[in-house]
Amino acid sequence: MKRSRSVILATVTALAAGGAATYFAGNASAATACGPAWSASAVYVKGNVASQNGHNYTAKWWTQNESPAVRSGQWDVWADNGVCEGGTTPTTPPTTTPPTTTPPTTTPPTTTPPTTTPPTTQPPSNGTLPKHFLTGYWQNFDNGAAPLKLAAVPNTYDLIAVAFADATSTPGAVTFNLDPGLATAVGGYTDAQFKADIATLHSRGKKVIISVGGEKGTVAVNSASAATAFADSVHTLIRNYGFDGVDIDLENGLNPTYMAQALRSLRAKVGSSLIITMAPQTIDMQNPASSYFKLALDIKDILTVVFTQYYNSGAMLGCDNNAAYGQGNVNFLTALACIPLQNGLRPDQVALGLPSSTRAAGGGYVAPSVVNAALDCLAKGTNCGTFKPPATYPGIRGAMTWSINWDVTNGNAWANTVDPHLATLP
Repeated sequence: MKRSRSVILATVTALAAGGAATYFAGNASAATACGPAWSASAVYVKGNVASQNGHNYTAKWWTQNESPAVRSGQWDVWADNGVCEGGTTPTTPPTTTPPTTTPPTTTPPTTTPPTTTPPTTQPPSNGTLPKHFLTGYWQNFDNGAAPLKLAAVPNTYDLIAVAFADATSTPGAVTFNLDPGLATAVGGYTDAQFKADIATLHSRGKKVIISVGGEKGTVAVNSASAATAFADSVHTLIRNYGFDGVDIDLENGLNPTYMAQALRSLRAKVGSSLIITMAPQTIDMQNPASSYFKLALDIKDILTVVFTQYYNSGAMLGCDNNAAYGQGNVNFLTALACIPLQNGLRPDQVALGLPSSTRAAGGGYVAPSVVNAALDCLAKGTNCGTFKPPATYPGIRGAMTWSINWDVTNGNAWANTVDPHLATLP
């Protein structure tokens, strides 16, 4: 974020002893045993088998309350393994904790999935944010975009990220100060008024988080002591101002080990209501081994959402690894967004980050209708370009923009187009 831009089944293993084959007089034929009956309340992860309406199904990724009979197909969460016989009702529902022996799968995974800890029951708390929501950054500075007091943020935004916290002389520690230039531009703005505005946004059902970093951010968490200082200082800001969480927007690099330590410490101080977001640049989410991507995977159990900045990027490889996609179109958004979706993050932890106008970024702007098309492609498999993702992700979280101020400058065209479309997603 910049201050100036920012597969029919080959062989199925019998799941019940003695139930894999039934022999008839004069003619022997093998019948596939039904797996445990699907339960709407159970959580399934990749490779788990469940049966419904006389068919076996295998989960492709984390899912709950998505009927296999309805949500199966090339682009859906369940793979239909065909007709089965002798279904049984499980005594206990499947769990998301992998068993000590290899669980039954219909097809071995072609690659080793990222090492992450699946959720034990439900996804972590996300601070009561909607299933699909809109995020915008509020500028605590005046750079030619419409200067705004926080309470003047349009109601279309569900999550407002205050940009930015300031570094201190203590490594890892941050503080917050209202920018004098902004205060002058809005006719005066005090710390007390800013705090009152956060309370006002809360009364409207909105969430407000403090963003750390940005293009010019110099916060560095590279040691255990810096991790402690970060957690302590952000916790102080949360208590003093009423922030609902923190956004990590460190565009000049980060140490995933110590930042993860800091965020876990902060979570322990605040509790499950803490919102944790990340706004990596496109290059930062190309490879699960890169520092930003690794951080997201390392804190997956407490992470709310990652809204990658799909702009100021140039050409990048998509999840198909077949070609470099140029920025500024639906193919770029969908081909790049499916990388974290296919490499460990849940759909509800992925959102699309775009600039709200051509003036908000140096490149990569797309019309808000293109953002909507990309969300449709990822969530429903419709309105795609020439690139089609390998699955659909109905839980895709939503969209983010840099910035609210630039959108207001542009007549709120971005939020007024994207926000109502979120309600049409599954």
